[in-house]
Amino acid sequence: MRGVFHCLTLGVCFLAPGLVPALAQDGAPPSLIEPDRPPQAAPLPGPDDSPSPPMVIPPPDEGLTDSPDAFGSAPMAEDEAAGEPEPQVADETPEQELDRLFAELHKQADERAARRIAGRIERHWRRSGSATIDLLMQRAALAMTREDNAAALDLLDQALVIAPHYPEAWNRRATLNFSMNRLGKSLVDIEQTLLREPRHWGALMGLAMILEQTGRKEKALETYLRVLAVYPALDSAQDAAGRLSEELLGPAI
Repeated sequence: MRGVFHCLTLGVCFLAPGLVPALAQDGAPPSLIEPDRPPQAAPLPGPDDSPSPPMVIPPPDEGLTDSPDAFGSAPMAEDEAAGEPEPQVADETPEQELDRLFAELHKQADERAARRIAGRIERHWRRSGSATIDLLMQRAALAMTREDNAAALDLLDQALVIAPHYPEAWNRRATLNFSMNRLGKSLVDIEQTLLREPRHWGALMGLAMILEQTGRKEKALETYLRVLAVYPALDSAQDAAGRLSEELLGPAI
């Protein structure tokens, strides 16, 4: 079985409601997973907020540092112009279209066909409905590729002040915080992402990675299974779930 994690893309992720502890925005490491705690809306950044230093955590096991599917793929300026035209259903609202695509993704067993459907869903997620937000997100993605974390964080904070309802901005900031090794902050943003879009497999993959890196392997396995409930053909989630299942439960007889 090939390894799950290969290279971290600059995407975004989220926490399923109730899967993460209440975390302060001070970067403190997570303590307990509280499954019965209702999700809370996180405070938006203020003008006087200053970034806290990166979290200090034990180094993860080799092979757990990155994943092509964690947090989803990064938005690019030419994203909407690339690829094949998306089929439309007459009189279908954007919400109905997204639900239909998720239903198709759930039924699709072929990895390549499923990847095409997943790409259409991700493009759907990146449509903020605001030219201002789209520009901020594109500039943040560019700053992240240049590893200009301060500029990327500022741009994402601006996007969230303007559009706190927009899941992908939370997800992108979760990705940035993860790349900066600020796992507590990443978890908060993941939770806010999943609060707004519980089916976001990129956020769930990011959550599972953090759970695994911090020793919560049972919760990590549960989260990988949540990914597969949404996106059954996702190869990296299949590999991770199989690996953790064998480690925790023993090899299948």
